[in-house]
Amino acid sequence: MDKAAKIEAYFEKDGPFREGLALLREIVLKAEVEETLKWGSPVYTHNNQNVLGVMAFKQHFGLWFFNGVFLSDPLGVLENVQEGKTKAMRHWKFTSAAEIDPRAVQAYVAEAVENARKGLKLEPSPRKSLVIPEALKTALKANPTLEKAFQALAPYKQKDFAEYIGTAKREATREQRMAKILPMIREGIGLNDKYRKC
Repeated sequence: MDKAAKIEAYFEKDGPFREGLALLREIVLKAEVEETLKWGSPVYTHNNQNVLGVMAFKQHFGLWFFNGVFLSDPLGVLENVQEGKTKAMRHWKFTSAAEIDPRAVQAYVAEAVENARKGLKLEPSPRKSLVIPEALKTALKANPTLEKAFQALAPYKQKDFAEYIGTAKREATREQRMAKILPMIREGIGLNDKYRKC
């Protein structure tokens, strides 16, 4: 199934929000955007830049604006779904098609496209330097081969291991975790590799 067919299948899927999703799509497609599929959901881009998406969840459906932090939000409808984690993205949730005001949605979409045209996007925060807990630091210093293997890991894998050891509250837990991760480090396996689609 090609991308266009997958998009159509997304909107044709039976569910309580089918009518609302179709209405949002109709409104969004009037803007200067390209429709594509990313992360299994319809995403709308302008000059290859992600602007917004349309998505259904169990309890609601709606729009998510990739750089919604820059929207003026005159109706006060935008939410930061993961406060403290999500920096730029904002969601506008609906529970029925009757809640959708097409003119209001069109205004938000137009502003989001205009912001994309202006190149507005939130720059990522500078990365914090990696803090390696003493137990892991000691093990790495005692074994140069292990230390070399650790340094060869991607920064996010190093961070995962450091946090895993650093968050152990009891000494026994720390020792168990060390016993688990040292062979993984030697083999170049990340702590969460089995959960990632490699």
